[in-house]
Amino acid sequence: MLAALAVGALTACSGTAGSTSSAGAATTTADATTAANPLEGMEFHVLPDSPAAVQVAEWTAAGNTADAEQLAVVAEAPVATWFSGQQADPAASAQELTTAAQTAGRVPVIVAYNIPGRDADHYSSGGAADADAYAAWVAEVAAGIGDRPAVVVVEPDAIAQVVSGAATDVDAAERYAALASAVGTFAALPSTAVYLDAGNSDWVSDLDALSGALWASGIDDADGFALNVSNFQTTEDSLAYGEELSAHLDGARFVVDTSRNGAGATSREDDPEAWCNPPTARIGVTPTTATGSDLADAYLWVKEPGTSDGDCRDGAPAAGTWWPQYALVLTSGT
Repeated sequence: MLAALAVGALTACSGTAGSTSSAGAATTTADATTAANPLEGMEFHVLPDSPAAVQVAEWTAAGNTADAEQLAVVAEAPVATWFSGQQADPAASAQELTTAAQTAGRVPVIVAYNIPGRDADHYSSGGAADADAYAAWVAEVAAGIGDRPAVVVVEPDAIAQVVSGAATDVDAAERYAALASAVGTFAALPSTAVYLDAGNSDWVSDLDALSGALWASGIDDADGFALNVSNFQTTEDSLAYGEELSAHLDGARFVVDTSRNGAGATSREDDPEAWCNPPTARIGVTPTTATGSDLADAYLWVKEPGTSDGDCRDGAPAAGTWWPQYALVLTSGT
């Protein structure tokens, strides 16, 4: 758990963060209510070959400058890299990513998304074969990160789906034990901040049940929890929900995904799949650690704007597929 590193250790990443992480560990406090923001002063890594960046280059070369300029706001922003079991060598991929970020003096955001029974048979279903395979996969990703700085968001939706009853085929105790093991593995890395996903403000209202699941899933070893990943709830609502949930977790800190919440969420009464590529969505505030909140460590773009949630609407590709037409919807008006 990266509970408190000096700002200099985070911003001067190239060659220094690993050697100064022991100093950060020395300043760790077990009392989350007094812990400093472990991400303060971080500059997050911008992927030079992200789908948005590639798309901008292609449109520019083709003379489509208007769309290229509109999409540049995404291409130039730091977005997370998802490790979903698709990398042939997760250790090598994590090493390549974190090394490139460290060389650039920045910190990558990594999403671990490979829990067995992932996404409760919905559009992003899949995951590791079983708990042992999952633990081995997590160990590979962690080995690739090593002592280089990183922020890891652990398993979007994995807890909220169980607490809400959406993951009916998942054994809760086994799921929470697998998550706790993953959190512990990432938290043991000297320069990695870990945030365990807690769903979004429009999902689980029983915060006693949610906090109990988070405790069982290792939140005490993490730096905090993550909210609104791949969702559309406003920053204001996410902050209010996060602060309320934090009170159930001894003052735990949190991060908010603002990648697509600029226009808020569509009502589920108006659209049963309001969470899946809603046409009313817009990008939100770009990633920053200047949140103005005593408990929110950062606003992050965990979901890359323009990556499909699933083939839920006409023309929408499979989950995780780059969809440039939707990227233009999300960036319209920017």
